[in-house]
Amino acid sequence: MIPFSPPRIDDKIIEEVVDTLKSGWITTGPKTKLFEKEITRYTGAQATICLNSGTAGMELMLSWYGVGPGDEVIIPAYTYTATANVVVHSGATPVMCDVKESDFNLDPTHLESLINDKTKVIIPVDIAGWPCDYEEIFDVVRKDEVRRKFTPNTERQELLGRIMILADGAHSIGAKYKGLSSGTLADATAFSFHAVKNLTTAEGGALSINLPNRFDPQKIYQELNVKALHGQTKDAFAKVQKGGWRYDVVEAGFKYNMTDILASIGLVELERYEDDTLKKRRSIFDRYTEALSKYDWAITPPYEDGEKRSNYHLYLLRIKGVSEHQRNLIIYEIFEQEVSVNVHYQPLPMLSFYKHMGYNIDNYPQAFENYRQEITLPVYYDLSDEDVEAVIQATIKAVEKVLEKVAL
Repeated sequence: MIPFSPPRIDDKIIEEVVDTLKSGWITTGPKTKLFEKEITRYTGAQATICLNSGTAGMELMLSWYGVGPGDEVIIPAYTYTATANVVVHSGATPVMCDVKESDFNLDPTHLESLINDKTKVIIPVDIAGWPCDYEEIFDVVRKDEVRRKFTPNTERQELLGRIMILADGAHSIGAKYKGLSSGTLADATAFSFHAVKNLTTAEGGALSINLPNRFDPQKIYQELNVKALHGQTKDAFAKVQKGGWRYDVVEAGFKYNMTDILASIGLVELERYEDDTLKKRRSIFDRYTEALSKYDWAITPPYEDGEKRSNYHLYLLRIKGVSEHQRNLIIYEIFEQEVSVNVHYQPLPMLSFYKHMGYNIDNYPQAFENYRQEITLPVYYDLSDEDVEAVIQATIKAVEKVLEKVAL
């Protein structure tokens, strides 16, 4: 069986993890702080805090910005549940927006109609590592009539003076939009380093800050560190320094810190990310597109144009015109050929929790249209040329078998 997305674990990563274990310091410490600096350097962001998940990054920023009960946060209907769950955890209400036909990202043309005086944040999601239309999103929130609707409840909201753009960049580290890197495209960006991501730390994530110049990024970094560690004014590494035992707790914070064991994996991954990992993933995308675009039934995903470059995280193939049931049959036939594929994602209104909250997929027709046709093909570093060819042939055979039955 060709797996879907195993992590790349080699001797270099193992040696770095062993070095951390032998150092005697395995929780948040010097390697985590180095990883933060390296991510900041790589993305061009103002500052970065490493955390135990990308979800933690979004939740932390919503808390920092003062989002709570009575507020609304706009999110795409087509995303992983984490994007919505963090809003629910904050006490605010998720407001779902339909997506584009051309890709899987939030459609900015729907935004203005969803904004009111309760709207505090928009969370666009870079699905599959393909950046959202950030310029169009910012154009909406900077409109005079939209700014007039903005009703700040905190000093930070008043200082920003508009709806915050908090990017769910779980998929998109290394992606680019108009020459800028993910991590600098929004006011803040949450990255995920989960095991299936391009750049992994097993579990983990980061939050990169890129707020306007009237904010002090280093001050925000310190505030986020306190908030991410139970509201404690010193982390464990600082407390073991000479005379450093005394600390204070200034708020009821969270437990979101990254460990040095995780950071050691990330340091190796980031060092070879641009010139090795992304090149390999791009080559797989190219082979899939070259082979599948010859077929009328294939809608291949965008991954590079004059404005955007994906980081080649997920290959979201769509099968033109099929029903959800037919798509499911195709997936079954692919698995029968010993190839693992997936679906990214079931739109949020199709999930029981959000259904019970009153969300209805009928209100997001493009999200459902994209979902019912979508099959995600495997992309990972150790996928061999022979495996890529096997995936292509299994996909073609499965689609044509199902479509032939439909024609009969």
